Amino acid sequence: MTDSQTAGSADLRLPEGLRQPLLEHLAELQQRYLDRGWGQRVGFGKRPALIVIDLARYWTEPRRQIGTNLDGVVEATSQVLEAARAAEIPVFFTSFAWDPADPPSPQNTKLQMKIEPGDVELFELDPRLERRPTEKLIRKRYASCFKGTNLHEMLTSLSVDTLIVTGASTSHCVYATCRDATDSFRVIVPKEAVGERCELMHEVNLLDIDIDLGDVMPTAEVIGCLETLAK
Repeated sequence: MTDSQTAGSADLRLPEGLRQPLLEHLAELQQRYLDRGWGQRVGFGKRPALIVIDLARYWTEPRRQIGTNLDGVVEATSQVLEAARAAEIPVFFTSFAWDPADPPSPQNTKLQMKIEPGDVELFELDPRLERRPTEKLIRKRYASCFKGTNLHEMLTSLSVDTLIVTGASTSHCVYATCRDATDSFRVIVPKEAVGERCELMHEVNLLDIDIDLGDVMPTAEVIGCLETLAK
């Protein structure tokens, strides 16, 4: 998050007295993993692509059932998008493939989404992202952008070797996508361009991604790498 004290959901933030000690402990954990040989850098390859995960109104409008304040994430993602477009790399978006006729799964008992028939428009992308017609929108039913989609085939057909992952949420769709991507692609996560309604879940899963799956980098550094491609 760009500011963990203001981003996310107010009722799911860390207590003030726990925030700094927790962040310090996570930093210590990261160093201990590094000392054991974990958390090395994968770096950028020669052919990156960008994916923007689930920054649709259902998640970016705080008044919605599971919506939250992702303004900083949308802003940072928009900055990465601008750099990606200037570098002319492939750009993908995802949102939920809502269909009331889909049979329920066991996972549906965990989160019972309160969606009325007329609410399908909530799964349209946040207009601040200004998606272009040439940028693929993938409608998915699962957390990972790879499961049940042809994302892997599209990336390989474009000779992509690096996937820049942005969007929400850190502990669910972002993490699942990074997990599925890491066996085939270098994974780069711009830190300020991913978000989560729960501050604790965000921080812990961001560390997990950085240790085991990909490189979590400041957004400005990711943009700098993309700018070198645009020259």
